[in-house]
Amino acid sequence: MAEITAATVKELRERSGAGMMDCKKALAETGGDMEAAVDWLRSKGLAAAAKKSSRTAAEGLVGVAVAGTKGAAVEVNSETDFVAKNDQFQGFVKAVTGIALEKAIEDVEQLKNAAYPGGGTVGDALTANVATIGENQTLRRAKVLEVSQGAVVPYVHNQTVPGLGKIGVLVALESDAGVDVLEPLGKQLAMHIAAAFPQALHHDHLDQATIERERVIAREKAAESGKPENIIEKMVEGAVMKFKKEAALLSQLFVMDNKTPIEEVVAKAGKDAGTKIVLKDYVRFQLGEGIEKAESDFAAEVAAAAGVKA
Repeated sequence: MAEITAATVKELRERSGAGMMDCKKALAETGGDMEAAVDWLRSKGLAAAAKKSSRTAAEGLVGVAVAGTKGAAVEVNSETDFVAKNDQFQGFVKAVTGIALEKAIEDVEQLKNAAYPGGGTVGDALTANVATIGENQTLRRAKVLEVSQGAVVPYVHNQTVPGLGKIGVLVALESDAGVDVLEPLGKQLAMHIAAAFPQALHHDHLDQATIERERVIAREKAAESGKPENIIEKMVEGAVMKFKKEAALLSQLFVMDNKTPIEEVVAKAGKDAGTKIVLKDYVRFQLGEGIEKAESDFAAEVAAAAGVKA
């Protein structure tokens, strides 16, 4: 059983929005397991579904770049935000994004072995960065989108410099419509994606393990209603369908009006343009999503050194 301290209770409270005593009870009920405690709170109706972004804890930059009907997104991590503001580091992320785009490389190891401007490989340049900047850096992931005709539209939310920031989005629109139609549509869709955090393009593409986790939580919550089993089954299926609708991009409600599904937004744009527009794919890279990083708590370190629980 993991030790339950004031720090873990505080972390759970920040993640779930639940009350302090509820968080303490949730941790006690789940043996101090943070993820299980979040699910326990949700099953009791004491916490909303936590987005993956709530676990973001890494520094660095996301780079996006496009050329014609192709686009690339790359994430490079660093230990501190200070490095992300370094010109050398920014130049490296831009260069690597450009290489991923030009060579259509998504595999990280293959990207590390690609030739780097000025000599050597991307991996060599990364090693040199670590040596000269004095902080560990990691080339984490890359993704390339391409359409046969249409546009791949980039967007960086709160960009640090052009093409670099903490959330990078690419939207692939397949169509023979002009860029005057596709660019503004793609930009609006990209802004929606940055804000709404879809987990898949279509609900059929959602991770099955995630769906089953939602099903378990919904069943535990429904069971407490005291209703007959057949009603509970309907409640569970309704909750799962609601989750699928809210997690898949095409069925999400457009953030601009909060009432029109994205699928209908795209269809209307095509109708207005007099030609079909297909939202073929998207990429949303948020810096550090899914990476857990222990945060230094100076007060806790002092308390631990003194033999006192934080």
